[in-house]
Amino acid sequence: MTLEGEHVTSRQRWLTRLADEAQTRGLRCTLTGPDGALLHVSSPASGHGTMVFAMPSSPGGWSYLWSGGGSASASDPSRAADLLAASLDR
Repeated sequence: MTLEGEHVTSRQRWLTRLADEAQTRGLRCTLTGPDGALLHVSSPASGHGTMVFAMPSSPGGWSYLWSGGGSASASDPSRAADLLAASLDR
């Protein structure tokens, strides 16, 4: 597998983990974009939504980034989902 292929697979895995955690908090999640490269997350309660991107941040490490300056380490998707939920409920 090429480095690019590895990143696509890893990105999907990290975004899927975040989606699983976010859904337990009542958020709606849909993988979208080429090869599931983005995660659309919305809050039914507030009507707010955002796109989340996962990117390598260091060798072996990944980060989540979303609009409004939101970010979190992908190594803790539970905490990332908490931060994301709080940012969408404003």
